[in-house]
Amino acid sequence: MFRGPATISFFADNVAAARDWYAKILQLEAYFERSGPDGGLVYAEFRIGDYQTELGIIDSRFRRAGSTEPGGALLYWHVDDLDATVSRLLEMGATEYEPVTVRGEGFVTASVVDPFGNVLGVMENQHYRDMLEARFGAQPGE
Repeated sequence: MFRGPATISFFADNVAAARDWYAKILQLEAYFERSGPDGGLVYAEFRIGDYQTELGIIDSRFRRAGSTEPGGALLYWHVDDLDATVSRLLEMGATEYEPVTVRGEGFVTASVVDPFGNVLGVMENQHYRDMLEARFGAQPGE
């Protein structure tokens, strides 16, 4: 049975720059880092959100051969204010991949390409809110 995302892997030619960009977007620091034999940063990891989902940023030289950019699976992160989040991502150098799109009542998505070539999806998701309320007795941000 699928239980939820464990790790999302993004790639970057400059892991330190990507780590710093995501630290600014996420408003938290990477909790784990690994350097390669040359001393340069090859991996940085964050824990994000209500379920502490792992986001790992990996040096592009370890990307699977033949992959193209933008790359990766499109995973949508629930956010409390989609418009503000998309605006902030664009202000910080991301580019629009898919505009804000209503998918149904309570489900609105958008996605951007980060400055490192990864697709980052964000969404307001009523199901996510309902699950949080059932589990924790509160809506996001309360």
